Amino acid sequence: MTPIDGAADALGGSIAVPRPPASAPAAPSALDSFAYDDDIVRKFMVATFVWGLVGMLVGLVIALQLVEPSLNLASWFSFGRLRPLHTNAVIFAFAGNAFFTGCYYSTQRLCKARMFSDGLGRFHFWGWQLIIVAAAITLPLGYTQAKEYAELEWPIDIAIAVVWIAFAVNFFGTLKKRRERHLYVALWFYIASIITVAVLHIFNNLAIPAGFLKSYSIYAGAQDAFMQWWYGHNAVAFFLTTPFLGMMYYFMPKAAERPVYSYRLSILHFWSLIFLYIWAGPHHLHYTALPEWASTLGMVFSVMLWMPSWGGMINGLLTLRGAWQKVVDEPVLKFFVVAITAYGMSTFEGPMLSIKSVNALAHYTDWIIAHVHTGTLGWNGFMTFGVIYWLLPRLFQTQLYSKKLAEAHFWIASFGILLYVVAIYSAGVTQGLMWRAFDETGRLAYPDFIETVVKLLPMWWMRAAGGGLYIVGMLLFGWNILMTWRRRPAVYDVPVIQAAPLVRESKTPTYAEPRRAGVIAHFMDMGWHRMWEGRWLYFSVWVLVAIAVASLFEILPTFLIRSNIPTIASVKPYTPLELAGRDLYLREGCFNCHSQMIRPFRWETERFGEYSKPGESVYDHPFLWGSRRIGPDLAREGAKYPDLWHVRHMQDPRSITAKSIMPAYPHLLTHDLDFAGIQRRVDVMAMLGVPYGDAVIDGNAPKMAHAQAAMVADTIAQQGGPAGLQDKEIVALIAYLQRLGRDATRVAPAVASGRAP
Repeated sequence: MTPIDGAADALGGSIAVPRPPASAPAAPSALDSFAYDDDIVRKFMVATFVWGLVGMLVGLVIALQLVEPSLNLASWFSFGRLRPLHTNAVIFAFAGNAFFTGCYYSTQRLCKARMFSDGLGRFHFWGWQLIIVAAAITLPLGYTQAKEYAELEWPIDIAIAVVWIAFAVNFFGTLKKRRERHLYVALWFYIASIITVAVLHIFNNLAIPAGFLKSYSIYAGAQDAFMQWWYGHNAVAFFLTTPFLGMMYYFMPKAAERPVYSYRLSILHFWSLIFLYIWAGPHHLHYTALPEWASTLGMVFSVMLWMPSWGGMINGLLTLRGAWQKVVDEPVLKFFVVAITAYGMSTFEGPMLSIKSVNALAHYTDWIIAHVHTGTLGWNGFMTFGVIYWLLPRLFQTQLYSKKLAEAHFWIASFGILLYVVAIYSAGVTQGLMWRAFDETGRLAYPDFIETVVKLLPMWWMRAAGGGLYIVGMLLFGWNILMTWRRRPAVYDVPVIQAAPLVRESKTPTYAEPRRAGVIAHFMDMGWHRMWEGRWLYFSVWVLVAIAVASLFEILPTFLIRSNIPTIASVKPYTPLELAGRDLYLREGCFNCHSQMIRPFRWETERFGEYSKPGESVYDHPFLWGSRRIGPDLAREGAKYPDLWHVRHMQDPRSITAKSIMPAYPHLLTHDLDFAGIQRRVDVMAMLGVPYGDAVIDGNAPKMAHAQAAMVADTIAQQGGPAGLQDKEIVALIAYLQRLGRDATRVAPAVASGRAP
């Protein structure tokens, strides 16, 4: 086993592979001269820190809002609107910029080529930052698609696609003009990330605009839920996992000055991971109205996913064999070791949580929040810190300002993670057990949902303390970056690199050693993969095939087999006013705390009512089944309480439930409802196949909404509430809440051969 010449030059001999062809083409006499573009790397690195700090501070704010609801200072500063801002900032701004930092630096060196286009690199950088700014403005203002990790509205979605395609052109253009024949393993993971994220983003965000910052998903109900978690789970896979695995395979061997443990394990890790991951999304929807075959299939592939995930972890940790003293001495390697350990823990826990019996306890609880943060704080955060600490002296061409400060950052952030996850794991298990507890008489032990919330408050305080410590580490990190930058030279040295251009390789290379006979022996020799590594387009097509096959095998039956979504004859479209109220529900982010999906467990049906059916949500664009319960499920909310109760509840939740942590929404009683905009929204729904009939004829939707609003307002006044609310937003929201669940409980479901929306 000998290192490839190019990989050895780029990584200091950090990958062992089979012997290269004995009859490799002769190198040309002329050498190309070029310089690497590190300016773009510096830009993305600084953005990584800035947006990371912003996203984490927003996370701390919403953590404190859960324990102190008075911190919901304004409608745009409420938990429901800030929570998606936190997730988008941490995922797409912090982790996204970290990926671009590592990708632009390592790709140039692995290809021995400057990036394909400096202009595309700058367009990518500034376009991505403008997208983040647009998200930071629109999400607090309530413009959202209400889909996990895909909340941004259609103009921003289009901008994301354009900028991502520019990045892809720049990346693949660099592969095409590379001066290294074989693609190193880090590049494999970058290829998979770029291709798959594009596919996920485009197909999940197909929608019809109903205004400049308003749209409706083309999918509805169970089908929308399936598409969302096909996207959501794989966004975690191909935005937060595979790019960082690529960085692990490049930067950790460089920092450790050790070769990657196993080339063959890298191949097995890569192909099994990208093929299995794409199947796993439906495990987020166990015991919901999704067809059971789909969630079971997701569970099976999730359990299998444990093996390649741990293959990557083992490959990473064993790369450090013989370098443990260096791990003790170098904070960069400490960050890498904890990052890979967190990756291993998360990728063991994920398959475990996909098992139905475990999911029954954990789903909708804080256990899922702890699981996610183990990955993001540990894996993504610490991998990012390690990469940037390694890059700082190389990008700023000076010594790191303070190794001791980096060490302090490591220990403070590590303790912060432990404090955070211990508290929230405890909260999650406590929630799940309290929800399902019955007393000796067979009744719910905790019938009032608020009892379970109050029990969690000390743990939520501890979570905020852990997050605060992590942010202290971020501040130390920022100071180290700033002071290292201040030590930079007046003018950066830009070395000129000389390398031979790549000569086209024969399609049938010969080997110095004869191949062993037999299919298995040839497979073990990895000659087939060495050929793929020399052809970037061929390799990329196989990546696309791997993710497309898995996706289509799940998506097509969900959409084409009508019996998957049985019709319920009594379920009718929302009235124009109820549709407007549903949009207000989305605007305020109520879906972040409340689910609308009652699972077929006794402890849920006793607490919330009859379990949810697939046909109930056939007109829901988007679906609102939820992913967390900070408040009770609302699937059967309709007619539970009088209209005036809802007015008081929105105006001051603690006047109804003394210990409630829900934000107040007094602005709903003073803001005028946009009746004129209702017609456009109804028309778009009709385009999507919702049978609105008279509501779309001659523009009747506003008239119908006015009539129903007057009825709701009269009812509120008759019950002793304030008069004159017929033009206010509160009546639309009440109309929507009072409708929830009432259609589906009137009659039994119709036959399964009905319409599949």
